[in-house]
Amino acid sequence: MQVTETKSEGLSRGYRITVAAGTLAEKTNAKLETVRADFQMKGFRKGKAPMPLLKKMFGKSVFGEVVQETVEETVRSHLEQTGHRPAAQPDVQVANQTFDEGDDLQVDVTYDCLPEIPEVDFSTISLERKVVTVDDAQIDEALQKLAASSKSFDTKEGAAEDGDQVVIDFVGKLDGEAFEGGSAEDYPLELGSSSFIPGFEEQLVGASAGEEKTVEVTFPENYGAAQLAGKPAVFDVTVKEVRGPQPAPVDDTLAEKYGAADLDELRGQLGERIGEEFTGAARNLLKRRLLDALDEVVSFDLPPSMVEQEANTVAQQLWQEDNPGAAQQGDQAPEITVTDEHRALAERRVRLGLLLADVGTREGVQVTEQELGQAVMAQARQYPGQEQQFFDFVKSNRGALEQIRAPLFEDKVIDVILSRATVAEVSVDKDTLQAELEALDADDAAS
Repeated sequence: MQVTETKSEGLSRGYRITVAAGTLAEKTNAKLETVRADFQMKGFRKGKAPMPLLKKMFGKSVFGEVVQETVEETVRSHLEQTGHRPAAQPDVQVANQTFDEGDDLQVDVTYDCLPEIPEVDFSTISLERKVVTVDDAQIDEALQKLAASSKSFDTKEGAAEDGDQVVIDFVGKLDGEAFEGGSAEDYPLELGSSSFIPGFEEQLVGASAGEEKTVEVTFPENYGAAQLAGKPAVFDVTVKEVRGPQPAPVDDTLAEKYGAADLDELRGQLGERIGEEFTGAARNLLKRRLLDALDEVVSFDLPPSMVEQEANTVAQQLWQEDNPGAAQQGDQAPEITVTDEHRALAERRVRLGLLLADVGTREGVQVTEQELGQAVMAQARQYPGQEQQFFDFVKSNRGALEQIRAPLFEDKVIDVILSRATVAEVSVDKDTLQAELEALDADDAAS
């Protein structure tokens, strides 16, 4: 086997590997001998068929198998000898596509190497962990929200206001003709709930019981019923009753509705839940600050192919964020030009991803099957009634399982780094914590 380097630029490598025709012939004859040992040809004893006849019958297919196996063995052997770790599957091409038996096999191999990751003294990193204490005012606010979400509606006099409920009969028409599914009687509609077509609820604000209204709207372009999407419609509406909202009393009855024995127990549960939310938000902020710090102190060469692939992913993600309607409909992003901003964000992601993976490997970080199972269960609960289909999909899709495993692994690595960094706890109020998180979101949107 002869190896000639054809490219050496940073982490990018290219080689032409030549395998002598004699080597291929030896492997082909050896494989034919194996075939002959179990082959029964009419007129000959088992294993005694003449080699020329075997070559005529099986030569080309066996030679094809030999070439494929040789290419795989050659690349594997090359990587073992060089010690290179490709960032992705190497690109392997047979250089002399027209070669036949008797010709040397030439294989072109190109790939980007994974870089050597420098060790980082994490003790030099100083961070602040924000701590928010849950107080009675926050629990009272949460109770009021529960009471509002459990509100009832009582008949009121006068015109309907935003937040009121109107009981209506309506008939929807396209071009003067009623359409299927566009009519109802005694329908309770909460104004401001955005549960109807955009523009419908707003036109009923100010209506009174007994009043008839003509409501004109246009169905959204991405409306679920294709025959209605983007079309103008007229609704003949009769307002039969106007009801005002009445928040539920904050008492033991409200607590029982939410599974607590009494109001005190509900307050305790809300306090724990709010505390968990604050802790999670503070951790997200701390993690972001840590990643920012790591991005500043760590520098190493990045595999160009990984950066380019990630830059394309960034461009696609940003397009979907800017076009949520198209994304929800499953539309594919058009061909997008990758910009310097996309590449800058991609470089950060690739650099930090490689660093965290390296730290995790050095520290022996593992995601247990129990942890992975719990994460799969948590995601399955997001698809009520389809849990088994989700389990089956994840079980048969290695990529989907890795998408669940990856953030668990990353969080464990983050914990390792934080245990060695200098982290000071700082007490703040919830508004300060929220403001810092919003500032980070604004930075992300601007970058």
